[in-house]
Amino acid sequence: MKLKEKETVMTGEEIERALARLTHEMLERNKGVEDLVLIGIRTGGVYLAERIRAKIEQIEKVRIPFGIIDITLYRDDFTAGLPRPLVGKTEIPFSLKEKRVILVDDVLYTGRTVRAAMDALIDFGRPKFIQLAVLIDRGCRELPIQADYVGKKTVTAPQDEVAVSFREAGDQDRVVIQEKIP
Repeated sequence: MKLKEKETVMTGEEIERALARLTHEMLERNKGVEDLVLIGIRTGGVYLAERIRAKIEQIEKVRIPFGIIDITLYRDDFTAGLPRPLVGKTEIPFSLKEKRVILVDDVLYTGRTVRAAMDALIDFGRPKFIQLAVLIDRGCRELPIQADYVGKKTVTAPQDEVAVSFREAGDQDRVVIQEKIP
């Protein structure tokens, strides 16, 4: 199945503006950085969480704990006969007990990735709470999960794909909607 670019949702400049806004919202809602940790969902969420962490450090002059979570083994379709998935490394070198966790991902769609990430996080301790930050909320939930911080909401058809490109991966920062073509 081929994909054709249908629409640009965010440019690199718009992504940076959204991340700056989200960072300020996080600091305001959490009244600073005490017991605050960022966890990026592999892969896109990791890039975004690293950028948010740098912005927090710039504003607050404090480096907050940062972790990476891979949700592959927690997926509800892991044994559904899909091609063998590539399992990435989870890196959370600190306890989550009583921490205020901000879970970061690039796209919120059905909610299944976030559910898997929350299941995985609990294996590292019981946080005080978990908040969710996403760059794009494309709707179409299958589970009752909402983001606390959203860069941009956009409406997409179920057959569309939302592609997020990052400079950290050798691309230019941007978000596009792609449609499947036969």
